[in-house]
Amino acid sequence: MQDRYVGDIGDYGKLGLLRSLAAAGLRIGVNWYRTPDENHNEDGKFIQYLRTSGEGSYRAHDPLLWDELAEIVNSGRRQVESLEAPSILDAAFFHDILDFSQVSYRERENVRADWHQRALERLRDCGIVFADPDNGLIVSSALRGKRGNKYVLPEELFAYYQQGTSVIYYQHKARRQNSFYTDQHDKLLQDERIKGAEGLGLQFTRTSLRYYWFLLHPEHAQTVRRCVDSMLAGSWSDCFQLC
Repeated sequence: MQDRYVGDIGDYGKLGLLRSLAAAGLRIGVNWYRTPDENHNEDGKFIQYLRTSGEGSYRAHDPLLWDELAEIVNSGRRQVESLEAPSILDAAFFHDILDFSQVSYRERENVRADWHQRALERLRDCGIVFADPDNGLIVSSALRGKRGNKYVLPEELFAYYQQGTSVIYYQHKARRQNSFYTDQHDKLLQDERIKGAEGLGLQFTRTSLRYYWFLLHPEHAQTVRRCVDSMLAGSWSDCFQLC
């Protein structure tokens, strides 16, 4: 997550999902996987959904959320902290930046481990933690590079799960078949460190395709599935679909 993305269509979808889970009684935690802003592309410019508010607009999915994000964007307050208001999402947040730009390869593992430990402590009492990396689950080509901070590591997801927290992680669809991301998720679920976890996947189908993958403790699974079913049958039905 970068500050320049705040309030874009991706935020509308992810916060709509998390607000629905919170309304179902689940304590939500968010690790933004915050990274420094980049300027080499047009990402973060997807705010056209805020330009119309009449019949058939995006506002109908969650009017309060739409109004809050429109105010943030229109006022120029596009920083992660602006999203951390209880009126947007009553949750615990971790927004420390993970920055490898001035960190040597040998230091990155320790810097990341310290950052991750602070996140675990901050979000320890949550029922579900949402991990929001720019790109999604780590791929082999990113393991050794400075751009590794734009991905979540399996070990980080497992650590949340092992402290009693269910996990949702964001995945952006790159130039790969859908089956690549399904296989990634299935492989996670086979790991002994989260034995017994139940999986679920949602696609946000408006604009560029985005996935939300769930690693659920059994005690959370029924509540989450009911919440997702309600979203798919309600006002979000034309934005999300099951993977």
